[in-house]
Amino acid sequence: MMADSGSNEAVAVIGNTDITSTESENNLINTMVERGSSLLIKLEISVSEAEKRTGKNTVNMQETYTVYLIETRPAESVPEGSTPAAPDTLWRRYSEFELLRTYLLVTYSYIIIPPLPEKRAEFVWHKLTADNLDPDFVERRRVGLENFLLRVASHPVLSNDKIFFLFLTEEKGWREAVLETGFQDKVDSRLKSLSASFRVKNPDKRFTALKQYSDELNTVITQLLRVRARVADRLYGVYKVHGNYGRVFSEWSAIEKEMGDGLQSAGHHMDTYAASIDDILEEEEHYADQLKEYLYYTEAVRSVCRKHELVQYELEMEALDLAHKKQQKEELATGTVRVFSLKGMTSKLFGHESPEQRESRLAALEQSIQEGEQTLKEKNTECQEFVRAAWEDIERFKEQKDNDLREALISYAIMQISMCKKGIQVWSNAKECFNKM
Repeated sequence: MMADSGSNEAVAVIGNTDITSTESENNLINTMVERGSSLLIKLEISVSEAEKRTGKNTVNMQETYTVYLIETRPAESVPEGSTPAAPDTLWRRYSEFELLRTYLLVTYSYIIIPPLPEKRAEFVWHKLTADNLDPDFVERRRVGLENFLLRVASHPVLSNDKIFFLFLTEEKGWREAVLETGFQDKVDSRLKSLSASFRVKNPDKRFTALKQYSDELNTVITQLLRVRARVADRLYGVYKVHGNYGRVFSEWSAIEKEMGDGLQSAGHHMDTYAASIDDILEEEEHYADQLKEYLYYTEAVRSVCRKHELVQYELEMEALDLAHKKQQKEELATGTVRVFSLKGMTSKLFGHESPEQRESRLAALEQSIQEGEQTLKEKNTECQEFVRAAWEDIERFKEQKDNDLREALISYAIMQISMCKKGIQVWSNAKECFNKM
């Protein structure tokens, strides 16, 4: 199912399939930004650079870590010939991004919260380091963190969150502010969620299907990333082997008089071709990061499904408890016990309670039933509202996902075509060199 896209809100897609453009770095953030009601109408947001630092951690141990510079400035047009205002800047660690996302995950449990880029490199080909302080990895993470902020800032609900705004604008005091919200007290335990998933009796088929789809999408993207890593390994070997052509042609040229210049030139083309693979695969790694984002998005989708199961389970437990109280009232009023109970056996063994005691118990049960009916009504409203809000966000996410993955796959295909054309050009140039011999 797709959400109705006939909205009047402006939609901007960050991403360009022309990989030969000088703006190719911007293409790496393949994000759908809904500007209609988001923070991006008022504020330009970027993560402009990363810096390695050394300091002491919470247990007074020396550590090396990376901080990221967040820049914000008013999103207003600058008159021609004028200089834009200097941006407001602050530094954040990756752990602070994690804290922000955890807060959003707990506070907005009905929303598919955008994922953070990976903390350590996964699905890497053999030459790529898994060191989280490697400059190339840090740069890709910088792009991913900027993408995360843009995702949140473009969301119609998340963009209006006060804590998120403080994250962007207040370097000191932000951590205290987020902890003061008490969001940590609302975190559902994994055991509680797992229990709900197994014990819920009437699961919503839409959420069940969505959870299954999320699992399958996770499997597909994982396989795709593994295939891509294997292909990158082999491609690296093929390109580097062309360097051997360059060496052989160069050595051959030294013993030829008529053919020497042509062989030397052909060897030069082969050397250039072999050296180009490092930049190609580094560029390709950014497209892999776009797929990884949706790999991690699948967990965010499952999180919403788990929360729905928990809400549904609590509703069912409340209904069961109310039904039990009504049965108790009926048994007490009629003096009949339909189900074996310890209390019924006690009455038979030690005699029945007095009329006053029974009236007191009936009054207490009636009060408890009224409270239970009110609680059930509130739980039912909560569940309905969760489903409504969650499904609205799910439809928004589906449209975003389809657009983003289509753009990413098209860009990746164009990159592969461009790479093949370079290979053809190298051999065409070599052919010309041979013709001139």
